[in-house]
Amino acid sequence: MSVLIIVFLTAVVALFSGVFEQGKFARYIGILGLIIALCVSFMPECAFFEQYRHMYDYTANTALFTKISIVTTLLLFFLGGFAFSNHRSHQSELYALMLFALCGGIILFGFQNMVTLFLGVEILSIPLYVMAGANKTDLRSNEASIKYFLMGAFATGFLLFGIAFIYGSVGSFDLYKIHDFGTSNPKDVMFILGVLLILCALAFKVALAPFHMWSPDVYYGSPSLITAFMASVVKISGFFALFRLMTIGFAGVTHEWINVLGVFLIITLLLANVMGLAQTNAKRMLAYSSVSHAGYIGLVFFGMTSLSTYNLAFYLFAYALSTVGVFMCLIYVEKLKRETSFGAFKGLAKTEPLLATAAAISMLSMAGVPLTAGFMGKFALFSQAMNGAAFLVLIAVLGSAVSIAYYLRLIIAMFFFKESSFKSSEKVTLTYNIVAVVVIASIIVLGVFPDLFARQFGL
Repeated sequence: MSVLIIVFLTAVVALFSGVFEQGKFARYIGILGLIIALCVSFMPECAFFEQYRHMYDYTANTALFTKISIVTTLLLFFLGGFAFSNHRSHQSELYALMLFALCGGIILFGFQNMVTLFLGVEILSIPLYVMAGANKTDLRSNEASIKYFLMGAFATGFLLFGIAFIYGSVGSFDLYKIHDFGTSNPKDVMFILGVLLILCALAFKVALAPFHMWSPDVYYGSPSLITAFMASVVKISGFFALFRLMTIGFAGVTHEWINVLGVFLIITLLLANVMGLAQTNAKRMLAYSSVSHAGYIGLVFFGMTSLSTYNLAFYLFAYALSTVGVFMCLIYVEKLKRETSFGAFKGLAKTEPLLATAAAISMLSMAGVPLTAGFMGKFALFSQAMNGAAFLVLIAVLGSAVSIAYYLRLIIAMFFFKESSFKSSEKVTLTYNIVAVVVIASIIVLGVFPDLFARQFGL
């Protein structure tokens, strides 16, 4: 709760800093506030907040996911100076909206009650609708915003309808009471309908096919830094909310929803990877890659063990790091070339070797190549799911194999062209080089010593 309050106050201060100097300080205020929030997240919860335990419970898992999302947002804030340099007039709003969305994510990590879940989802989504349309002069950005908003309104309707069904059958919003009801009445039709509606709504939030239709257009139209935020922080929040709800609240009726989820995962893994191959634009390709990762992460629901939450956290963190690594490179190229087709990346490694290396290692990690964090994450999830759904693991492995093809297209464009299409005068900033080093080091170190993750986040 204290972390939530710090992030919220930081967002408010960042928003009002826009009054002076066109919001140049908003980024520094955000970085400072996030660092304070990260330090506080390692401390035990303040005794004053005990009285709100029935609505928001700050457990060890909540703390772990809060830390992961704060670290990811912090890395994105470091990239903001260059990424938002043409948003001079409304920089402070963008940073503040990112922090408000993070507040929604933090609520989703600790909800104990369906009302808190709904609040978290809305506080996470509404800033995103605004941020997707931040490039006011760009038609694609406007399209992204309206598409996301309309589809998001639909998903919210599903979520509320589902919550209404659940409340109608249980008579309570509390997760543990819902769990007890589901265990004692596993065949209640209204309850199961509610569960399936909520599953659909949250599948939309994390972009599981067939509810992924919005994601390629929204990812493509939004400013690149916002897209990176959606692909990392929003995915972490959405998945942990889904995980917490399904494994605590709806654990009693697992047999009813697990097969539906399995069908979603099969469609996601096949469709997203095949569509990824067809893309000619790096940003759209990354959107489909993000959808396919939702499919891999979904395997965490099969063959559940006591380590499942940890496996989920590790995979999401590895994925978020890779996302930052790739989008860092994308932001730089988009800024210079005004486009993100594969051709725009030609010969990047000649002028910016560090940036290109960070992007290449990130994509290899996404594809699950050994000695990267992504491989360890996939290995943990796949080996866990082997006990529950070997067929799904087979499809996921095939999907991973296909995904290597479209990641390699970008790597080949960056590294295997004789002449660079970039002028040597346009050097990348020091901040980007530092973030690149951090990303490369983290991905490789976590790939070689995955246990460091547990120590680093105080488990």
